Amino acid sequence: MSTPEAVVLDLGDVVIRWEPHRAIAAAVGEEEAHRFLRAEDFDFHAWNHEQDAGRPWTEAEALASRTHPHWREHVLGYRANFALAVEHPVPGTAAIVEELHRERVPLFGLTNWSAELFPVARAQHRFLTLFDDIVVSGEERLAKPDPGIFEVLAARIGRPLERCVYVDDSVPNVEAGARAGVDAITFTDADQLRTDLRSRGLPV
Repeated sequence: MSTPEAVVLDLGDVVIRWEPHRAIAAAVGEEEAHRFLRAEDFDFHAWNHEQDAGRPWTEAEALASRTHPHWREHVLGYRANFALAVEHPVPGTAAIVEELHRERVPLFGLTNWSAELFPVARAQHRFLTLFDDIVVSGEERLAKPDPGIFEVLAARIGRPLERCVYVDDSVPNVEAGARAGVDAITFTDADQLRTDLRSRGLPV
């Protein structure tokens, strides 16, 4: 196996923890946040995925408020307090990012993230400036595991995906990456990631 020419990292729960409960709880309290995220009549993750795919937040909030008025305060609280949801880095991964950057390994991000909310993450985490480029799903109006976003990635990184390694915590996204031709790794923690990257000859 040849050493990859570039490393592509998912961001949410690989580099930055995504903790929606913290944002929602700031608006409605801990118990209500738990109740909302476990609700059988509202799929928060599916609803949020539409914003990752480019739906405007005002449209999404208006729709949810109309169809599920009993969850309106919870829905609005998420975006209002979003900074709390992405406040913490995943332990150990930022150090790997810094090491790869120091060793001049081309480094890219491929993230499912609302275009409107991604600037919050950029403001909070300076290590994001170490990436050569970050493909944000909301900006492209394509969200993983849609194969189209891997076509966008290939164009942005300027090299065949077969020469890169891609890391994501979502198995469907990893499988989509593998189908697109990239060497795809399922993220579990930073120690295992370091082992996986070293096995491919990368200097971490």
